[in-house]
Amino acid sequence: MWNWLITSLGVGATIILFDGNPFHPNPGALWKLAQEEKMTIFGTSAGYITAIQNAELKPGKEYDLTPLNAVLSTGSPLSVENFEYIYREVKQDLQLASISGGSDINGCFALGNPMGPVYAGELQCRGLGLKVEAFDENGKSIINRQGELVCTAPSPSMPIYFWDDPNNEKYLSAYFDVYPNVWRHGDFIEINDRGGVIIYGRSDATLKPGGVRIGTAEIYRQIEQL
Repeated sequence: MWNWLITSLGVGATIILFDGNPFHPNPGALWKLAQEEKMTIFGTSAGYITAIQNAELKPGKEYDLTPLNAVLSTGSPLSVENFEYIYREVKQDLQLASISGGSDINGCFALGNPMGPVYAGELQCRGLGLKVEAFDENGKSIINRQGELVCTAPSPSMPIYFWDDPNNEKYLSAYFDVYPNVWRHGDFIEINDRGGVIIYGRSDATLKPGGVRIGTAEIYRQIEQL
């Protein structure tokens, strides 16, 4: 996330970093920090949100989060239950934005939009400058169905080669081995007709019993309910 931090400094924002166990001395440690520093944007992960949800923490009742405008999450997809928890127990009038990208593109394929509506379980929109689509097995763009996350045009921050890969063999096999001249990122997604994006997990770690795809995000969601 260093690139986000650097660009934040570029627009005059103050960055708050926390180093240590976010549950020490209690599960509310980060929210106490948010209250003390009058934090406006809280950056976190889906794993942390699930952890405080399981701990039955109620940050909105225990801390003054009046200045807080947005909660941004990355690392893995947010579940519908995560969305419901944040709006129920943290704050109703904020933007909850889940993002998905990669260090290799130094950006986000899909992310939040402070001017758009939030739907539980969805990333709000695709990133500017990235022609993101969902492809089926035949390389056709699809809507309202699961498909491979692809980027069908060059983007400003897309890497152009790997170090010590003179013939580009590793580079081409990593991203362009399935669809010619089309970046395949290795995630299963669904783009719906309102432009929202649902992340189902890695396409190279997907089960397909009876022809029905089950992604890692769906598996984790069931495990976390145990």
